[in-house]
Amino acid sequence: MITSVLVANRGEIARRVFGTCRDLGISTVAVFSDADAGAPFVREADVAVRLPGSAPSETYLRGDLVIAAALSAGADAVHPGYGFLSENAQFARDVVAAGLTWIGPSPETIDAMGSKIRAKELMAAAGVPILSVDAAAATADDYPLLVKASAGGGGRGMRVVHDPADLDDELARAGAEALSAFGDETVFVEPYLPTARHIEVQVMADTHGTCWIVGDRDCSIQRRHQKVVEEAPAPDVSDAVRGVLHDAARAAVKAVGYVGAGTVEFLVADAHLDAGRVFFLEMNTRLQVEHPVTEAVFGVDLVAAQIAVAEGAELGQEPAGPHGHAIEVRLYAEDPADCWQPQTGTVRTFEVPSGPGLRVDSAVESGSVVGIHYDAMIAKIVAHGGDRRAALRRLQGALRRTRIHGVSTNLDFLRSILADEEFAAARVHTALLDQRLEAWTAPSLDDGMVRRAALAAALAEASAASAGARVLSRVPAAYRNVPSQPRTRTYEPDLVVSYSAGFVQHDLDDVSVVSASPTQVVLDVGGVTETYCVAIGGGWVDVDGPHGSIDLVPVPDFVDPASAVVEGSLLAPMPASVVSVAVADGQQVAEGDVIVVLEAMKMQHTITATADGIVRELTVTAGSQVESGTVLAIIEPGETT
Repeated sequence: MITSVLVANRGEIARRVFGTCRDLGISTVAVFSDADAGAPFVREADVAVRLPGSAPSETYLRGDLVIAAALSAGADAVHPGYGFLSENAQFARDVVAAGLTWIGPSPETIDAMGSKIRAKELMAAAGVPILSVDAAAATADDYPLLVKASAGGGGRGMRVVHDPADLDDELARAGAEALSAFGDETVFVEPYLPTARHIEVQVMADTHGTCWIVGDRDCSIQRRHQKVVEEAPAPDVSDAVRGVLHDAARAAVKAVGYVGAGTVEFLVADAHLDAGRVFFLEMNTRLQVEHPVTEAVFGVDLVAAQIAVAEGAELGQEPAGPHGHAIEVRLYAEDPADCWQPQTGTVRTFEVPSGPGLRVDSAVESGSVVGIHYDAMIAKIVAHGGDRRAALRRLQGALRRTRIHGVSTNLDFLRSILADEEFAAARVHTALLDQRLEAWTAPSLDDGMVRRAALAAALAEASAASAGARVLSRVPAAYRNVPSQPRTRTYEPDLVVSYSAGFVQHDLDDVSVVSASPTQVVLDVGGVTETYCVAIGGGWVDVDGPHGSIDLVPVPDFVDPASAVVEGSLLAPMPASVVSVAVADGQQVAEGDVIVVLEAMKMQHTITATADGIVRELTVTAGSQVESGTVLAIIEPGETT
């Protein structure tokens, strides 16, 4: 019987596994990097062991250190979570060799299915339909192609190639990204079906020959081949296609003698038709990020089932269901409108509604720091309802009331997805996000909403200044000796509002101020009362109103000239590490030439020349750590002499 579990992972998955262990009366052990020393999952474990360093290669990918931590903390089992070492067969072998229980499939199974190339061969032999193309023999008619990493997942190492002339370069780039993320540069290609659906089947099998098919999930809403929205059961799927999916998943389990929790993933064309076509993609030999939607509709704890299987128990009767519908969204610290650039910083506020039918698996809380070293996903928000419409409405309400400040996220983007008529009608496919990107990344607040939020911020700041004044504290906030001239407040980049003593608004029609304090402002907008909650800090003002939230940065009255950026400067778009530098100081470059390659949150970002010119003041080398806004180089117009 397992008495203590070390979770060889971090963030929300560690917290999720710890929760089940507590329910079962099992003690928990966390491992943590220096960057994660203050993370919530570390505090929630019964004991925690430090892994010196911050980069994954120094910490969470060091199987020897993780096993040593388990032994030193008295754990008798290891749960790998997902990502990192979860699909590393050698790590599984080493765990068993150390006398610990491995909560996962056998190393042999991980080997067989961990290579997507080998997995396809096994599935083809088992009669499961696959997608396949030989890159060396591909013709123009085979394009577009999808380059994929043989190891790992999460969209890393994936590239869509439309032009045969680009294939070699994309293979090299995908291999480099795969090597960085998974330690394996092997990649392969397959036909790219942009309008198919991504549907997966949850399986759970024990050592006694029992195999559960725990329903299916739709994961078609993806950005950069990484899932954003998942739901169970997969909507608008014909009984015939669903039967093929489940039978193929069962055949996959049987073909490799699978034991534990796993997911068999498929591409499906025309899923709503009886003649829909099903193609095997891969099998993930671990728990999936999206497993909560399956747990919601089947009323099963998949982590508890994993632990039971690892202890040698029989699974028993397959769970009945599904009951109702569940939808999950992934909350990422990223900017969808700026090419998904990862965002870092301190989360000043993190508040997500709770209640019946709602579940939040989060890596962060108010005060947490989001850094550059790990994946950009910070939470999953799940809603369950009696049917898809009820689940969708419940999730929309939860996102509308969610408050996040300090780090930019895709929250507004998620709200836009759920409000889209195509998504509401379940007309989804893997290219839908790209097709609707412009609409889904449009600003969620119109100009009037933004200006009213800025007015609330300005009034709250004025109230705070007045209340904190050491003299003349009874003078009304924003009082001026020249009453005809209102005060103005500017927020980045160029948002200006004006107001005056008595809080009479000057530049917004039909808006008057009901009351104002340092923390709350009430406005009357054409007879409708709007209440704004305001938090003021050093260099920031956070506003939560009836239409959403906004982070404002006040512009100081006087700006240091030294802070100006020289024309032609190439700036780091986020905190990151420098993977490579492609040029030298004084080198002539053309617009579009690669200057520097950065890596943040396990994704690579290429910085290119914005114009023809000469490289000057190249400030970084491979291995350098840079902050957001760091000048990497300056491209000076001109030609070399």
